Amino acid sequence: MQSFVERFGLWSDEQHRQADAVAERLQAGEVDVVRFAWPDQHGVLRGKTLVASAARAALRDGVNLTSTLLAKDTSHRSVFPVFSAGGGFDSPGMQGGADFTIVADPATFRVLPWTPRTGWILCDAYLADGSPCPFGTRQIMQRAVGEIDALGLEFVAGLEVEFHVFRLDDPSLALSDAGQPGEPPRVSLLTQGHQYLTELRYDRVEPLMELLRSHLAALELPLLSLEIEFGPSQFELVFGPTSGLVPADTMVLLRSAVKQICQRHGYHATFMCRPKIPSVMSSGWHLHQSLRRKADGRNAFIPAREGDALSETGLHYLAGLQAHARGAAALASPTINGYRRYRPFSLAPDRAIWARDNRGAMLRVLGGVGQNATRIENRVGEPTANPYLYLASQIFSGLDGMRRRLDPGPSADVPYETAAEQLPRSLSDALAALRADSLLCEQLGQRFVDYYCHIKEAEIARFNLEVSEWEHREYFDMF
Repeated sequence: MQSFVERFGLWSDEQHRQADAVAERLQAGEVDVVRFAWPDQHGVLRGKTLVASAARAALRDGVNLTSTLLAKDTSHRSVFPVFSAGGGFDSPGMQGGADFTIVADPATFRVLPWTPRTGWILCDAYLADGSPCPFGTRQIMQRAVGEIDALGLEFVAGLEVEFHVFRLDDPSLALSDAGQPGEPPRVSLLTQGHQYLTELRYDRVEPLMELLRSHLAALELPLLSLEIEFGPSQFELVFGPTSGLVPADTMVLLRSAVKQICQRHGYHATFMCRPKIPSVMSSGWHLHQSLRRKADGRNAFIPAREGDALSETGLHYLAGLQAHARGAAALASPTINGYRRYRPFSLAPDRAIWARDNRGAMLRVLGGVGQNATRIENRVGEPTANPYLYLASQIFSGLDGMRRRLDPGPSADVPYETAAEQLPRSLSDALAALRADSLLCEQLGQRFVDYYCHIKEAEIARFNLEVSEWEHREYFDMF
């Protein structure tokens, strides 16, 4: 009997060979269990853990998950009527909480260094008829990468990720701490902050840095540097350039790995943009990107003439990022909290502009004639972003600029004074901008955009029902 993969022709010949190699490692007893991990609509890994003997068959047969996982917001609440008509969950293959199937990408198999004899593999989502799940975000990026590939180019990206790590004082596991979501853990600082890149501060947290470095190296992630960031208990990791899907796969594994490693050693790591702690500094995710010609392996953004910021291809791509900056904002910064970061003179962008090597601009152009590292750094993202949606939005936007031969205009050397289109200042505004961007709606799929916005609007509605500390302090005594 044919497997799910064979029945629907889901793998290339290379993937079949890779799966055979993984199966041999499982047969040899290298691991006891395998985590089949699937990045959901939020870029959070979900899945099931199978014993090694069952995992061998599941490589080609897939693993079934309930489709209600696709209906959940960030509190894990289902925000679609999965048992009644409407909302897309009454379509064939998804009604009534039916199963969908996650299928392993055998190229992603790893052994996790922090947990004994545990394998891990990343998966894509399919419906029972073998069609891609309409809400599978990794497959959206696969389509974007395919469009680049058809032009004889590769998408190349490097990651610069800020986050916080605290000492875990209390995991909040009292009976009264349960909820949806539950009470957050109680934490204390590892550093007081505001000593950016100081060696003394790095030395004080060297045990944590070495813990992360050794485990991320064992995962074969392209780590370049570990840094003390400006804020209290704030850190940054920088990763070298990789191509295609790999940068996004790296980001989902990185976030999950850092949180798990820290938890096991008495720390709490968070990629939340702006935690509620005194003197906090917001965390960003700066995305470095370029295109590479497959014919000769050369960076397609390198300018030919002195004085030019980028090649013609690079300038058109840059203009596309600029033209769709508002529409893509909800994908680069998908949380209510993320919009606390955008403010003038804060090293976070507030308008859709570009500039040469200027950290106040949304799009910072680096490199020049003869420099292989010529690239565009987009500084708009927050580290909670679903990497498949964030990176796909960059590709779709850049390609539109190339096809329409858009002009990005002059470099904005005074970024917070340059007249330009303002970026959305709230998640609600960002969702409206996404809905209004016809190119992104077409490329992502209108059904997906409606689905994504519905989830995010459910989060906003819950937020608007909460009474904040600010409101209580402002009005309780005054009126």
